[in-house]
Amino acid sequence: MKKIIIEKRQGETLTLDNHQTNRKMYIESYGCQMNFSDSEIVASILAKEGFSSTKKIEEAEIVLVNTCSIREKAEQTVRKRLEYYNSIKKSKNKKMIVGVLGCMAERLKKNLLEEEKLVDIVVGPDAYRDLPKLITEVEDGKKAINVILSLEETYADINPIRLNSNGVCAYVSITRGCDNMCSFCVVPYTRGRERSRDPKSILEECNKLVFEGYKEVTLLGQNVDSYLWYGGGAKKNYKNATEEERNQSIDFASLLDFIATNIPELRIRFSTSNPQDMTIDVVKTMAKHKNICKYIHLPVQSGSDRILKLMNRGYNRKQYISLIDKIKEIIPECGISMDIITGFCSENEKDHLDTLSLMDYVKYDYGYMFKYSERSNTYAQRKMQDDVHEDIKQRRLSEIINKQTKHSLYNMKEKIGKVYEVLIEKLSKKSNNHYVGRTTHNTAVVFEKENKQIGEYVMVKINRCTSATLIGEII
Repeated sequence: MKKIIIEKRQGETLTLDNHQTNRKMYIESYGCQMNFSDSEIVASILAKEGFSSTKKIEEAEIVLVNTCSIREKAEQTVRKRLEYYNSIKKSKNKKMIVGVLGCMAERLKKNLLEEEKLVDIVVGPDAYRDLPKLITEVEDGKKAINVILSLEETYADINPIRLNSNGVCAYVSITRGCDNMCSFCVVPYTRGRERSRDPKSILEECNKLVFEGYKEVTLLGQNVDSYLWYGGGAKKNYKNATEEERNQSIDFASLLDFIATNIPELRIRFSTSNPQDMTIDVVKTMAKHKNICKYIHLPVQSGSDRILKLMNRGYNRKQYISLIDKIKEIIPECGISMDIITGFCSENEKDHLDTLSLMDYVKYDYGYMFKYSERSNTYAQRKMQDDVHEDIKQRRLSEIINKQTKHSLYNMKEKIGKVYEVLIEKLSKKSNNHYVGRTTHNTAVVFEKENKQIGEYVMVKINRCTSATLIGEII
């Protein structure tokens, strides 16, 4: 892999374009962190067209909802929001344009635009640059749609407008799409093939964030471990790369090292990892740099080899456990979280018990746990039967959640009496006299403000805990 060299520009003033305007946009985001990051890109694109952000839906000229299609519940939530937008449009602002962005736009374009008539604009994840033209089409009395997927688009040249930011933490997208084709997942169909962003543009965005006062970034991708820069283009075309392109290619471990070395004052997180693609070089790079957080979100989905194979996850139980063991060997206190799907096609009680036993082995710090919901056009929907009864799904999910709650509490109690460096992110929701921040392990900590400010690092001694939060005092 090529060593990356870039010159830092000293004393450069970095600003966003500011438009004085009465045109208002309202953007609401659901789902993964990538969706929230994409909304910031959309806000930047529209700002250049004279739109400014508002928190009042009724005064917005355009209302956009950035959507998620991973689970049925997410789609139901978005539909209710679209119905609500339309009620406001009819009663308070007949000129309002309602649009849907993201994965649900790609998956349900015809339903939303033509059949249900809930929206005026449908825009897929790779077509956000087309929004100004689509708005003009709607203003001319047409319905507008662009959901074409790209093998090139990364939005690398766009400076996102940080929506609802705390001014401390920000998202930076480094890859788009996914090639893994898990049998239950719609992402390859809604976000396309994997392609990576120029590392120099990533560093420039991170430098700009530091200049603006941000202290932490989360590097984002559907699968960050698949990051591979060899001059641009889809990762699937890397097999056709020249020898020179291969020699100069940059993987995720190299990118992490690059950013951590060039901006040592910036704290770095990343999400989401895939077990089949995560290399030990990434873990070693994390251990090498103090400013790379010691936390990995490592979805497992199931502890059963049979189910993992049906899911097309690309690893088995033994390989996953081996990776966990290696992570804990290199970074003993590394925080680890997971995703688990219960009730996948043909899952039986033994498969479920395999998942519970894997949880007992790893003892995750926390996790995201769901019942399987069939997604149209996926391999599982086309070739398998969603045959686990809803009552069984719910019972198994409850058992998984209960076990994870116990593990989370166990891990939290292990931290009582210890001292951690915490980045102050915001005020506590329960008390204006307390701050909330996170440790390097991504653990939330609540403590009295004293004379500290948001954005500062403080050393906090942990006195007590819940299963989700540490409570301590500044020392």
